[in-house]
Amino acid sequence: MEWLTDPDIWVGFLTLLALEIVLGVDNIVFISILAGKLPAADRERARRTGLGLALFMRIGLLLGLSWVIGLTDALFTAFGNEISGRDLILILGGLFLLGKSTYEIHDKLEAAEDHAGQRVPAGFGAVIVQIVLLDIVFSLDSVITAVGMVEEIAVMIAAVTVAIGIMLFSAKPIGEFVESHPTVKMLALSFLLLIGVSLLMEGLEAHIPKGYIYFAMAFSLLVEMLNLRMRRVSREPVHLHNRFEETPKDTLHK
Repeated sequence: MEWLTDPDIWVGFLTLLALEIVLGVDNIVFISILAGKLPAADRERARRTGLGLALFMRIGLLLGLSWVIGLTDALFTAFGNEISGRDLILILGGLFLLGKSTYEIHDKLEAAEDHAGQRVPAGFGAVIVQIVLLDIVFSLDSVITAVGMVEEIAVMIAAVTVAIGIMLFSAKPIGEFVESHPTVKMLALSFLLLIGVSLLMEGLEAHIPKGYIYFAMAFSLLVEMLNLRMRRVSREPVHLHNRFEETPKDTLHK
């Protein structure tokens, strides 16, 4: 139990926890958008199932570190780049995310144009399969990040478990917020496109610093929050103005 009093262990744990939460934002957004296609009664179950599977995958990958490390060995060379097992997973995951995000954006725009169209809710099993496919990619990225920051497997598992627990509590309000604001949902889908490009480029050894990506996402979200606030404020004076205009008319009639 000496590790409990080791400040280096705690610094590593807190640093890794913060990073896991930041990396988990991608996972939450994707799960929230997919869960939003289900009937309202199944959405919470889908979110919990998706994040629960993500936790088991990450713990399993941490316990099989030798296999994960082996994924970084080159398998073949393409276009002058050595492609490893990890690169293949990132490339496939990036392509899947690009395709899925593009489909969701197209589906949302088509639904907006067809006001009378009846949309059939997605099947629970199909949504979980899609969540699992992206969980594999996000979990691999998360585990490789953890291996590079902390040496103790117990600390890695603790940080990942706490991060997933925080995501479980935040997934519902985030999902409901995204679903209730169409412009935020479109912005979230754009984020997923950006993340898909990032995964694809990373798999091809063209690294894009994650700090740039998350800064762009945070800045875009801040602008959208200001837009939502402005629209809310701009509606309030209209109601007051209409109310004061109606009073004299009512008085004259009387």
